[in-house]
Amino acid sequence: MAETEVRRADVGLRSERGPVLLSIMLGVGLVAIDSTILATAVPSIVRDLGGFAQFPWLFSIYLLTAAVSTPIFAKFSDIHGRKPVMLIGVALFVLGSILCGFAWNMTALIVFRGLQGLGAGAIQPTSMTIIGDLYSLAERAKVQGYVASVWAMSAVVGPTLGGVFSDFLTWRWIFFVNVPLGALAAWMLFRHFHEDVNRGRHTIDVAGAVLLTLASTMLIFGLLEGGVLWSWLSPWSIGVLGVGVLLLAAFVGVERKAAEPIVPGWVFRRRLLVGANLTNLAVGVMLIGLTSYVPLYVQDVLGTSALVAGSALAALTIGWPISASLSGRIYLKIGFRNTSLIGSVIAGAGAVLLILLNAGSSVWWVALTCFVIGLGMGLVASPTLVAAQSSVDWSSRGVVTGTSMFARSMGSAVGIAIFGAIANAAIGTQSHGSTSNGVPPAILEPALHQVFVAAALVAVLMLVAVAIMPRRAPGALA
Repeated sequence: MAETEVRRADVGLRSERGPVLLSIMLGVGLVAIDSTILATAVPSIVRDLGGFAQFPWLFSIYLLTAAVSTPIFAKFSDIHGRKPVMLIGVALFVLGSILCGFAWNMTALIVFRGLQGLGAGAIQPTSMTIIGDLYSLAERAKVQGYVASVWAMSAVVGPTLGGVFSDFLTWRWIFFVNVPLGALAAWMLFRHFHEDVNRGRHTIDVAGAVLLTLASTMLIFGLLEGGVLWSWLSPWSIGVLGVGVLLLAAFVGVERKAAEPIVPGWVFRRRLLVGANLTNLAVGVMLIGLTSYVPLYVQDVLGTSALVAGSALAALTIGWPISASLSGRIYLKIGFRNTSLIGSVIAGAGAVLLILLNAGSSVWWVALTCFVIGLGMGLVASPTLVAAQSSVDWSSRGVVTGTSMFARSMGSAVGIAIFGAIANAAIGTQSHGSTSNGVPPAILEPALHQVFVAAALVAVLMLVAVAIMPRRAPGALA
């Protein structure tokens, strides 16, 4: 289908498929708003529930459960259909939100955040897979803009709602607000989305699912807590990561013999999928580095407020949807690989601007830097995902989508470990072993500069990963 034949009226919210698209946007909105709304409410939560030392786990447990469940839910969507998996994901997310709203202490809140993460692990890959099922390659060039707009709006709405609820109502409303949103998404999907699923007999790869869950949990847990709960070379760190590697090796052995493996071996043998997954790994590393350390730089080095720091980072989530919505028109003309190469170069240029930051830089310069990086990332993430989806048929699209998103989650875990180790090592060296809170800007600035240099190197590796992809995606539109 040529690009000129696709009209917005045929793929927009008022089209025949519009109600399904809206339900997907609402489902994605649950995850998108959750990723931005909680951070502003953390001080209020800690004042109410206590447990300051535990609060980082509000984010870690969510990342952990979402990551380990993503490939499993993705495989189930290929077996049982997208609709039931999406509805289960929304139900888990809403149930977790309700329980979070009634949490009586920090431990309970962390556990219920893990349940939210399970829901996100079903919603994220399934929503993108449904889009791959419903829309042709040329149509997705326009649909990308709708989904990308959800993340852009969430970047503004999330922190604002979090602040309003914390200051004028109660932090518990940041979770209760998910209930009507999730109910509407589930109702619209249930009523309007219809699919034909092969109801033949399937073999559930229970052993593979268990091993993948345990291996991913150990690896991500070890990466998240290395250098935090224990030193990297401690017996605990070596033991946790070592067990994770052994479980992963066992998972690979089981998958080779499984009738319907959770992650088929061909995912790692096709050049296009290998390149796309490595690219998503790099995207995850870059993303966690920016979202974790740019606000810290703006707030503690440049001496601004948390609100200003968050606004500077929001430029990233504005640039990303803009380029993602435009990427469809570009990859239809020059191909997935070339579009992603352009995006990698732009992201790399933004990373160079990040290295040039100093104590005299303005917040506007930081925002511009984040915006440029966001533009590049949007031209990388969307085309690589669409290319991977377009190279397989319906029965494998869920697995391919889930693997790509799992790679991004693993990238985030790896990024936390790498950037945290770099920053802590630099701060420890300059402060003669002290890494306590309240690090002076004169010490913090060079430490964060090293983190930004590492981010630039990751941008180079992302360019190399994109280059692995073939010039023409098999099965995709020429």
